[in-house]
Amino acid sequence: MATVHEVSTKWVSDMQFASQIDDHIIQIDTVEAGGGHNKGPKPKALLLSALTGCTGMDVVSILNKMHVQFSDFNLIAKADLTDEHPRVYSKIYLIYQIKVKIEDHEKVEKAVKLSKEKYCGVSAMLSMVCPIEFKIEYL
Repeated sequence: MATVHEVSTKWVSDMQFASQIDDHIIQIDTVEAGGGHNKGPKPKALLLSALTGCTGMDVVSILNKMHVQFSDFNLIAKADLTDEHPRVYSKIYLIYQIKVKIEDHEKVEKAVKLSKEKYCGVSAMLSMVCPIEFKIEYL
């Protein structure tokens, strides 16, 4: 039987919603110019957060299994948004910033590749409709 994820989202006021995911509540809103009060992230930005969180967890798990010591691990996602409605991402740029010993660079590249090609479901779903460009910056 397939695993089912369920999210419950309730309107709060104006453009603000409260989304319950398991035992967590995430506030979703928009800026004042869009009728909101900026009390939470916008929905499309949450997609980018899901992407960075998913691939980040993969990379950490893989590097831990490889016994690679790392620090200062950051992920940055930027996306080009179309002008026409529905406004969608036309390209996503994902930047991995990480501090490791130079001899571990190949292992980091392998971990990122495994996340991209095998493990990160968010990346797999998004890449079906939008190209994702990956880059590693060593700190």
